[in-house]
Amino acid sequence: MNKLRAMLEGTSLVEAPVVFNPLSAKLAEAAGFPAIYLGGGGLGYIQCVTEANLTLTEMVRIGIDIRTVCPLPLILDGACGWGDPMHLHRTINMVEAAGFAGIEIEDQLLPKRAHHHIGIEHMIGIELMSAKIREAANARRDRDFVIIGRTNALRSSTMDDAMRRAEAYRSAGADVLLVMAQTAEHFREIGRRLGPPLMTLTSEGHLRKIGLARSDLAALGFRLMVDAMTPVLLFHKVMKRCYRAMAEGNSAALFAPEGMGREQNELHQTIGLDELLAIERATVEK
Repeated sequence: MNKLRAMLEGTSLVEAPVVFNPLSAKLAEAAGFPAIYLGGGGLGYIQCVTEANLTLTEMVRIGIDIRTVCPLPLILDGACGWGDPMHLHRTINMVEAAGFAGIEIEDQLLPKRAHHHIGIEHMIGIELMSAKIREAANARRDRDFVIIGRTNALRSSTMDDAMRRAEAYRSAGADVLLVMAQTAEHFREIGRRLGPPLMTLTSEGHLRKIGLARSDLAALGFRLMVDAMTPVLLFHKVMKRCYRAMAEGNSAALFAPEGMGREQNELHQTIGLDELLAIERATVEK
């Protein structure tokens, strides 16, 4: 069975942080996370565009790079699936071939708009989105490949509309439902009306702010929690600090008191340099 599906069939909350390249995936693995998430929003920022500008082949290529070095189940933020039901067929085939464990598909207009990043949604009809989910489920070769149906309806519509959409997507074949929630009341209502397995895009800090804990989410039927922004924002913050320090001639202070050598040694551990050196010593470096 797909490792991700097995995890989601349990009763615990699985945390899968966002990653955006092989190094970030290896660091997430080293931190002990059981799964990881290739996010469109975060990767769009890394590429200095938005999620709306990313292509299927671009995401698949980065997914292959990540899967080459990291064995953790990798979930793809599939945005709107890069097309209508007919296009979804190839999307699912490519995503499976790249080794992803699952895909998240949302009910947004295509081509997706950058206004999504400031909370303005352009949702498609329930019927079309249901057809897309249905075709995604039909197209998968591995029955354990996980399909996540997402709606952002709570940003621009009502809870009842969000529930109608989520229920329709589950009926169409979605294995997991993602209804974007912000308040504790949202989370409780979603859990009460839909039941497991549910996914959320949130952070530990936001949960604490609204008075919920991970255990609360698990009790409500949430089985997957993705923090899609913390690593990306910290990457931006730290790299901004790094380049400013370099420009001011103060970069050495960033590694005090240990110096650069220690961090480079840790970087070598992360990428598994010793294993690569051992292969060379046993072959070409005799």
